[in-house]
Amino acid sequence: MREYLLVFLIAASATYLLTVIAREIAVRTGAVARVRDRDVHAEPVPYLGGLAMLGGLVSAYLVARELPWLSTHGGPFVFHDARIVLIAGAMICAIGTLDDLFELDALTKLGGQVLAAGFLILNGIQYMYFPSGGGGQFSLDPAQGALLTAFVVVGTMNAVNMVDGLDGLATGVVGIGALAFFVFCYQLTSLNNASLASTGALLSAMLAGACAGFLPHNINPARLFMGDSGSMLIGLVLSASAITLTGQYSGADLAHGAMGTPASLAPTFLPLALPITLLVVPIADLVLAVIRRTRAGRSPFAPDKQHLHHRLLEIGHSQRRAVVIMWMWAALVAGSTVAISLYTGPVMWSVIAVATALTVTLTFVLPTVRPPHLRASPEGG
Repeated sequence: MREYLLVFLIAASATYLLTVIAREIAVRTGAVARVRDRDVHAEPVPYLGGLAMLGGLVSAYLVARELPWLSTHGGPFVFHDARIVLIAGAMICAIGTLDDLFELDALTKLGGQVLAAGFLILNGIQYMYFPSGGGGQFSLDPAQGALLTAFVVVGTMNAVNMVDGLDGLATGVVGIGALAFFVFCYQLTSLNNASLASTGALLSAMLAGACAGFLPHNINPARLFMGDSGSMLIGLVLSASAITLTGQYSGADLAHGAMGTPASLAPTFLPLALPITLLVVPIADLVLAVIRRTRAGRSPFAPDKQHLHHRLLEIGHSQRRAVVIMWMWAALVAGSTVAISLYTGPVMWSVIAVATALTVTLTFVLPTVRPPHLRASPEGG
């Protein structure tokens, strides 16, 4: 655990320091977010935060290779798979950087996303096993695994990109998801009496650190945006870290609960669904946006100002409070999924119920409770 903590701190520190360089590059190259009708920032803000995050991930990876416990217990597959994910991340970060500079069309970006996902698949990072009832497993054939992998990776990148609409929102959501997935990986290996070193745990610790290091520069009022270079990068790394787990543990291992006995059929599939549930907030936003735009006869890629974060602003939340609310929803879903996948009992369900009630209350009741001096007059003044 101490070496994972060090990896987290290295990623956070390197990202925090490299944001200064990324911001200077963005200003010099003109990669700046202009103020548009659908945006909530009032001043132009530089892009290219993804370059700093990529630097933080690479720095943490290089340090992790030299740490005695990880290098001894991780085995060659841990660092090999992590290296493949980082190379794919560098590929998509380059595509995102070009988009931040020249505003690529949606089809070109999609082609870059498919290319990065294909690189992962060609190097063995893809879904392999599905748990089945009774603690067994069934394997996917290579074509099925490749299609599912490409769908999850590309979908996650676009979901993160779409939720990146408020200062610090996507950074926090992905950071929370990465922390939750680290807990899942670490506990899963412990419960199965396996080595605590896994690619999923390493990548999620690195990703959580990169998000933590970038957040001080990205929280409202943001001094730097991650841009497409960052949103697609962290989306790829999060989804790929989850996918690596199915290649390193069999379906039977994933199907065993906290007591070491086969879980029921519903909890059995929860670990497999973890990559989706960790990002349920941005994925829900993505699905709703596609439905909304296609019903209106518009392209699903056409931008608008009706995302979930825009709705929170409309009902009375400030920018910072809207971001915190969406962080809470992300933490609720991710934390509940991890807890249900690993544990059981009334205490767990009670904690989830209390957290749900608190999140719902803060989301819908808080905007209606205002001090008298902040309430609008009947004339709307």
